Amino acid sequence: GMGWALLAVGLLLAVYTLLRYGLSSAPRPRARPELRGRTAIVTGGSSGIGAATALELARCGARVILATRSARRGEAAASRIRRETGNNEVRFMHLDLASLRSVRAFASAFLRQEPQLHLLINNAGVSAGGTTEDGFSLPFQVNHLGHFLLTQLLLERLRSCAPSRVVIVASSAHCAGRLRPESLGQPPSGLFSTFWDYCDSKLANVLHARELATREQGTQVTCYAVHPGFVNTSLFRHAPLWLKPLLLPLAWLLFLEAAEGARVVLDCATQDGLEPLSGRYFTDCGPRLPWPAGRDDRLARALWEGSERLVGL
Repeated sequence: GMGWALLAVGLLLAVYTLLRYGLSSAPRPRARPELRGRTAIVTGGSSGIGAATALELARCGARVILATRSARRGEAAASRIRRETGNNEVRFMHLDLASLRSVRAFASAFLRQEPQLHLLINNAGVSAGGTTEDGFSLPFQVNHLGHFLLTQLLLERLRSCAPSRVVIVASSAHCAGRLRPESLGQPPSGLFSTFWDYCDSKLANVLHARELATREQGTQVTCYAVHPGFVNTSLFRHAPLWLKPLLLPLAWLLFLEAAEGARVVLDCATQDGLEPLSGRYFTDCGPRLPWPAGRDDRLARALWEGSERLVGL
């Protein structure tokens, strides 16, 4: 009995090692450009991919605004990044994407205090169900609508500082998205409603990048949707209790570290020569075709018009 148990443990460890180190490509260290004199906003910049992205941008000399909900976590992340990089141009500003009022307050404070904006990293995300104070589904508002409004309110500043870029953190989960223009922002019903809701919001991210690129042609504002890979972040903190024992070991075993997930975000934010690929969907392997719904221009336009209506633009 004991021998079999040891063999099973050995096999599991072998599979783990193979998956963790064999199949995931070794991180390619990237030379990043000098970003001194450039200003970036990173939403959800206090943890996970957002914090890893902010750290690297600060390391390149950018002025970085961590736009995040918790003042305690935001201030702590900002001071950690300042300490680690020696770059003092890193600050926290309060932004709660689950409140359109907060998005407007953030945008007007930013425009008042900061003369420039070159990079907008729409990174914050949740996978939880629920409804916001504005009456929309939580993942749809945090992952898409709040970011949509934020981008529109800052667009003039991005144009005046061009060339500038918007990077939207999407996900391959957009493959299961099924956006209905007539019921945008309403939580779906049924057993897997939270799952569908998340997938819908990620499809919205892919389509938002596509339509923004179309509308900004000729302005030198470019836009990219990225799938960062399956990253071990706090995104699953709202998963149902029964699911956590399954998700957490899986996340630990198979998912990438936040710094690895940030790599494709940073590529799209800083790599030279990506302008002709504006509106495209990127993975760590470069530009990829999104799933068919993510290439549907009619749906992208309907989503844009619906989103404008819902946020009152």
